[in-house]
Amino acid sequence: MLEEKNDNLPQADGITTENEAHTIVDAINSTNAEDSETTSINESHTIPLLDYDALSLEELNDQLQHLIKNEKITAIREHVEGIKRSFLHKYHELIDEKRKVFLEENPEAFASDFQYDLPAKNQFDTLYNDFRDQRNNHFKSIQDQLKKNLVERNKIIDELKDLVENTNNFNTALKDINQLRERWRNAGSIPKDNYNHVWNTFHFHLERFYDQLHMDREARDLDFKNNLEQKQKLIERASTLINEKDIRKAFRELQTLHRVWKEEIGPVAKEYREEIWQTFSNITKELHNKREMLQNEIREREEHNLAQKNEVIAKINQVATKEFNSHNDWQNAIKEIEELRTKFFNIGRVPAEISDEIWNTFKNSTRNFNVLKNNFYKDIKKEQHDNLTKKQALIDQAKSLKDSDDFNTVTPLMKQIQEDWKHIGHVPRKFSDSLWKEFKQICNAYFDRLHAERNKEIEAEMENFNKKKDYLDQLREFQLTGEHKTDLDSIKVHIENWKNMGVVPQTRRHIEGKFNKILDALFDKLSMSKKEAELVKFNNKIEQFIENNDSRRLQNETIFVQKKIEEIQSEIFQLENNIQFISNAKADNPLIKEINKNIDRHKDELKLWKDKLVQLKNINKNDA
Repeated sequence: MLEEKNDNLPQADGITTENEAHTIVDAINSTNAEDSETTSINESHTIPLLDYDALSLEELNDQLQHLIKNEKITAIREHVEGIKRSFLHKYHELIDEKRKVFLEENPEAFASDFQYDLPAKNQFDTLYNDFRDQRNNHFKSIQDQLKKNLVERNKIIDELKDLVENTNNFNTALKDINQLRERWRNAGSIPKDNYNHVWNTFHFHLERFYDQLHMDREARDLDFKNNLEQKQKLIERASTLINEKDIRKAFRELQTLHRVWKEEIGPVAKEYREEIWQTFSNITKELHNKREMLQNEIREREEHNLAQKNEVIAKINQVATKEFNSHNDWQNAIKEIEELRTKFFNIGRVPAEISDEIWNTFKNSTRNFNVLKNNFYKDIKKEQHDNLTKKQALIDQAKSLKDSDDFNTVTPLMKQIQEDWKHIGHVPRKFSDSLWKEFKQICNAYFDRLHAERNKEIEAEMENFNKKKDYLDQLREFQLTGEHKTDLDSIKVHIENWKNMGVVPQTRRHIEGKFNKILDALFDKLSMSKKEAELVKFNNKIEQFIENNDSRRLQNETIFVQKKIEEIQSEIFQLENNIQFISNAKADNPLIKEINKNIDRHKDELKLWKDKLVQLKNINKNDA
């Protein structure tokens, strides 16, 4: 393919060895015919590649529109395809969700009945079709231009061939040859598969011309000398590229040197052709070897990067397969995934042939995680809206109670409402503060009224305490007259007076014990039956419970009395049962007498406790 080694045919088989031929062909084939494609590849790397999966449908359309409007159409293919994949994935997810809702709301409908028009999808289709049309038009214009250039170069070859075969004065034709060479240099790129044949054919006829240029050897030799000097300068420049640290930059310049060698400089004298070409070829080969070494190093790094990226993907998959049941767990998982994604993007390139595959695998892994995450937060969102409904119901309930004056009834209800509120859970964040503020104001309004009322009651109860304290001092001075009925009536009057003084504060109720202690002493002195005294004292105790509105102690007392009755009945049954097992169980038997006496005592005690239970039941009936 190089002019110095052509014989009589336009073929590229004049290089010393087959391996060398491949080396040189590889080195110099990246000519103007490929410049546009190379440029577009390089340009695509200057545009940041975004994480399109993180963008919404509208944001993806904005990004696509920006790229089409502001970037070269050949530089954005990778970006557009990434946008397309992310957009369609999000779109199909949305459509599936809308279809599911439609079928749930219309159980008798078929899936084919579902229709949903999304403006963002229409906009995307328009933008993507615009990109595709522009790209097709661009490459069509390139192909058309390459074909035009091919026609022009073939025309130049035909003119050169005619000039060589039909000229009589080669010295005069030299000027025409230089014009043809200038036109050749400016003819532009041609289709790649025509390049070698066209180039070899042109230089084959060009060498024919110089070989026949013998009438004016001085002019020919002068041209040969000039070409030799220019090619030596190219060799000198090429030799400096061997020490260039940036091998890519060196190889790009070498391509330019080869283009100048082939397109702009003519042949040299035959005795120099082999030598000068071999020198240039060796430099090319050395640079090519350095480039191959660099490519091998790059390949090793890319393989290492591939292994690292596979490790990152495996870790993402591992995280995605775990079960997370709380917001905090998911936030920690999201943070871990973000760190892995950042690591993935920072690792570097992988081999080109597997780049798309590893990128799709990475996106699928992160997408799987995002699907699970989105499902969790969709459920959380539904749960939070349910919680919102429940808390609003509690607020309505609290509103209906907050102005009530029936504090004894309403206070337990308000406390239960507060307890229920604690166990409901979170609501959507935008309602959280306002909802809590409203609920808190309602509760505070009620309990402020309650506390104000309680303070009033406490003041009144303290007055009652002071009265009872003075009355207790008087009661200590009270003396029985010895007349049973008179003394009993007097004690009952004291009990009634004490009860009429009202309730005392909870912290001052020890005074009731002091009063009961004095009563016990008076009853002990009073000549009345033990049962009667016990019932009077019991009745006084129960009335104190009622006076203090102490339903809990009243209930406990009822339970205690019922339990006591059961115990005594059980003891009586056991004693009566024991008699049946005694031989000679006659009435005058001392053991039988003792057991019967014990049974009578238990029956008297049982009657007392039953009378107490009757009093308690009467109180409950009155309350009901």
